[in-house]
Amino acid sequence: MEEHHKPVLLSEVLQVLEPKSGESYLDLTAGYAGHASAILGVTSNYKDSCLVDRDDYAVKILSGKYESEPIEILHMDFYSATLQLLQCGKTFDMILADFGVSSPQLDQPDRGFSFSHDGPLDMRMDRGQSVSAQNVVNEYPEAKLIEIFEKYGELSPGSARKVARLIVSARKRKRLETTNELAELISRDKKAQVFQAIRIEVNQELLLIEKTLPLLPRLLKPGGRLAIITFHSLEDRLVKEYFDEVSHLGEESELTLINKKPIIAERLELVNNPRSRSAKLRSAMKRG
Repeated sequence: MEEHHKPVLLSEVLQVLEPKSGESYLDLTAGYAGHASAILGVTSNYKDSCLVDRDDYAVKILSGKYESEPIEILHMDFYSATLQLLQCGKTFDMILADFGVSSPQLDQPDRGFSFSHDGPLDMRMDRGQSVSAQNVVNEYPEAKLIEIFEKYGELSPGSARKVARLIVSARKRKRLETTNELAELISRDKKAQVFQAIRIEVNQELLLIEKTLPLLPRLLKPGGRLAIITFHSLEDRLVKEYFDEVSHLGEESELTLINKKPIIAERLELVNNPRSRSAKLRSAMKRG
């Protein structure tokens, strides 16, 4: 699976997290263990580490990969996992959260994430949840669709209204069930933004990030390092604002920034892994 999903900014993540033998590691979005493999390969500490993912397919891959290791694997979203780990009193030397959609999710037509592949309108990262893209597209009132297209797709008010009206008009004739049916309603230059907006709404991505960020310092040991990778401006804005907020607290802050500006991919990675072109890495350390 790893050859189908290259971890972005891997060398940069290793540089800011500085894994050492025996240290504990929490991966809140473990996916297919692209980052985790490299970090655990250095630490060799499986029993004190934890891998989290809300995607059942990813959890299956992780469970198979580490079936002979005493590592904890949690099938839940990163916010729920954070709450559970806090309740258990767990702390870690390193925490990584990569908020992007994985390549296999985008590439598998039956997941319904991409307008490039025809498949069911799904977009659920956790296939156990009830709300899918079909619910959003077919059941949300026009005003709500306009809101999410503006807020999560960053469409202009005029464009958001136009797309919402096209969807509402089309679904009166026939329930929209496939990605192609939706994509055909949207102009080429707006497809990515509309699909992004629906995906964020389905998975409540920004809300979960917003609720999780303030809790993360409590999961870090003194001197522990936190690395967060984002892929679009809405995610990055939340992380940047959080890091700016804690950095301005001065001596009262639990965290000190490792890199004051976001780290982006080098030219070689951009060539070998196009998915990295929008990735930004921000990091911080818990005061000792």
